[in-house]
Amino acid sequence: MAAPEGGGLGEDAWLDRETAQWLRWDKNFLTLEAVKRLIAEGNKEELGKCFGARMEFGTAGLRAAMGPGISRMNDLTIIQTTQGFCRYLEKQFSDLKQKGIVISFDARAHPSSGGSSRRFARLAATTFISQGIPVYLFSDITPTPFVPFTVLRLKLCAGIMITASHNPKQDNGYKVYWDNGAQIISPHDKGISQAIEENLEPWPQAWDDSLIDSSPLLHNPSASINNDYFEDLKKYCFHRSVNRETKVKFVHTSVHGVGHNFVQSAFKAFDLVPPEAVPEQKDPDPEFPTVKYPNPEEGKGVLTLSFALADKTKARIVLANDPDADRLAVAEKQDSGEWRVFSGNELGALLGWWLFTSWKEKNQDRGALKDTYMLSSTVSSKILRAIALKEGFHFEETLTGFKWMGNRAKQLMDQGKTVLFAFEEAIGYMCCPFVLDKDGVSAAVISAELASFLATKNLSLSQQLKAIYVEYGYHITKASYFICHDQDTIKKLFENLRNYDGKNNYPKACGKFEISAIRDLTTGYDDSQPDKKAVLPTSKSSQMITFTFANGGVATMRTSGTEPKIKYYAELCAPPGNSDPEQLKKELNELVSAIEEHFFQPQKFNLQPKVD
Repeated sequence: MAAPEGGGLGEDAWLDRETAQWLRWDKNFLTLEAVKRLIAEGNKEELGKCFGARMEFGTAGLRAAMGPGISRMNDLTIIQTTQGFCRYLEKQFSDLKQKGIVISFDARAHPSSGGSSRRFARLAATTFISQGIPVYLFSDITPTPFVPFTVLRLKLCAGIMITASHNPKQDNGYKVYWDNGAQIISPHDKGISQAIEENLEPWPQAWDDSLIDSSPLLHNPSASINNDYFEDLKKYCFHRSVNRETKVKFVHTSVHGVGHNFVQSAFKAFDLVPPEAVPEQKDPDPEFPTVKYPNPEEGKGVLTLSFALADKTKARIVLANDPDADRLAVAEKQDSGEWRVFSGNELGALLGWWLFTSWKEKNQDRGALKDTYMLSSTVSSKILRAIALKEGFHFEETLTGFKWMGNRAKQLMDQGKTVLFAFEEAIGYMCCPFVLDKDGVSAAVISAELASFLATKNLSLSQQLKAIYVEYGYHITKASYFICHDQDTIKKLFENLRNYDGKNNYPKACGKFEISAIRDLTTGYDDSQPDKKAVLPTSKSSQMITFTFANGGVATMRTSGTEPKIKYYAELCAPPGNSDPEQLKKELNELVSAIEEHFFQPQKFNLQPKVD
């Protein structure tokens, strides 16, 4: 719910009402005092930031800065959110009191507002237990994938993970999983949102988290789930004897997050010597002191300390998790002495090839291929499609985000199909379908086994990637974004594309590049379909148009759900055979320049380019 539009009394009355409620309900001394101070100072600008609009509960749950007010993550908004979620679950599951839910958390903390992931998790547990619902609350930090794993393993109704993943240090988040072990999709987000609005006043025991410690409804799944996860992971170890003998050395960083102990355990489960951990980044630290952004997707800047340790220890491969260990970046030292950081698409190609090759060795029956699937999101590389075409298994594309891939994977598995792998270009990989979400722990150890196996053939990851491209066709990708804080401008830019050659006419070319097909998932238009209707779900609330070019190029322009960005993803797909990758790169760069100039028109729309 947002504050009324326009200035004057409406806005002031809204602020007065929201702050008055806050003063009545907030029992956290630090956030309560902060609001009282802002009111005393008459600081309307800051009050507007804290109370301007309630955080919107979407399919990704909540994500916002920690601090006072309904626009922030704090004790009171966690209580309100959980009360709404609890009431919604009671309506959806008649056996909620028998089955219960799981809650875990990362290591984030915000001393000035008294907020922390651990504290938020305890308050969420208190809400459910006060209503007679069993809660499986981890006693210590875990990777995000442990929550969906627990939902499936213990057959629970839902899961909550308190994390802001790789966001800046002041942020936190509240991520929700359904009973199928995948993130929620619509309409659950809308139902939960409405239930939150109907349950804003804290229930009588909401603040008394000491109650849960003696409650028979509180369970600690840490030891049993830890054991079960690594036992399940062992089934994806294909070359134990190679792992025992390998001379390949690895460095791992958890970037001040939760990953260290779990990746060490994963290596032991595969009989690999555990990787050298970057000492400055090994232990959880909510300040993330050694990095500007705690996001390994940012590439070399986040990996500086890892490269230094690898050079010192003669390690050839660096594995980097984001702070909640659901993503993975991999870098390899080249013969030139340079470090190569693989893109999400490149690692997706390597892992997809490896998981298929390993599966094929165990399943010689060609008939099994017809029930075997891989998935990736629509903005990720089409390399899995090329492998699937040649090898005879199925490839499916979903909308962007693991909520779609997780839900689709579960549907397929329920039909008796085998889902080997799913990935998205934002360094997210689902290598083991016992977790229906991205998992940086399993991806790290499977990447390590892949590197160890290739070393026995005197191959590097880079050489194997080239071999994949030669066999299945080069797939060269380039992705970037423009920053735009104005929603109206974004809308104008996309409307311009929909009315490019007169009203309701999409462009027929981009500079010298002829367009052969257009799919618009905002409006549901797809001219490659007989009835011109898109097959994938459409969403009017987000902008997304995909252009297919006559030269084999594909480019998608879309808005970001969490940042003020218009992103683009471009790929040039060549048929199998020895194409010239340098020539393809040159052509892709020309295509991207044309898209930036003709479709983004940064001068006209006043867009800021990405700063490298």
